[in-house]
Amino acid sequence: MHESYTRYASLQQKVVMITGGASGIGADLVTAFSQQGSRVHFLDINREAGEAVARASGATFHAVDLRDITALRAVISAIADREGEINVLINNAACDDRHDMFSVEPETWRASLAVNLDHQFFATQAVAARMQASGGSIILTSSTAFMKGRPGLVGYTTAKAAIVGLNQTLARELGPSGIRVNCIVPGAISTPRQQALWRTPTSDQEIKNAQSLDITLEGRDVAAMALFVASDDARGCTGSLFFVDAGIRLV
Repeated sequence: MHESYTRYASLQQKVVMITGGASGIGADLVTAFSQQGSRVHFLDINREAGEAVARASGATFHAVDLRDITALRAVISAIADREGEINVLINNAACDDRHDMFSVEPETWRASLAVNLDHQFFATQAVAARMQASGGSIILTSSTAFMKGRPGLVGYTTAKAAIVGLNQTLARELGPSGIRVNCIVPGAISTPRQQALWRTPTSDQEIKNAQSLDITLEGRDVAAMALFVASDDARGCTGSLFFVDAGIRLV
């Protein structure tokens, strides 16, 4: 567990809900907010990994398939009923499986949008309805992959591009209720999944060469940004894109 996150007094005892919190960036988000003294609830389809993260962090795990919007709404309602409110929502869950453009069929296209886009809207819709009385912070997650035109990811990059438009509309629509909506845009983040499936020492160096900064980005870098965006220190920020990409989009 990392201990070097900046402490934000405004996050203490806040109710924070994180999707896709059982692994990768999501697990770092759960750890970071738990260390702030937030009351963290996280959702994931992977029960075994989720329970392990819950034990390590003290957060509350909810096993749910985010593609099942009825089940997602039920879990959100249960969390809100239990806690009385939800102050922060982080829409983190995604799946960047590779696929050749010519192999995509309508059902695989819809499946890709369901796991990368749909739940970000429907979770926001459900949580925002509970936030309207007291305001709050909602964070969407996009990716620089759509800006770089990464091949083999057409469903994923389409969803991540759509999230930027969703961010702008929701920020305007929910602002009068005191709800801030922002979007974090990670670059090439090194996670256990990425290292196991695609990244090699050669590709790691290629990524560094493509970035402005000669560093390896980790999930904790995204978590550090999320802490700020969720906190009251970012009270003047909404409809914004917060890049955590070491400048890869600039090249």
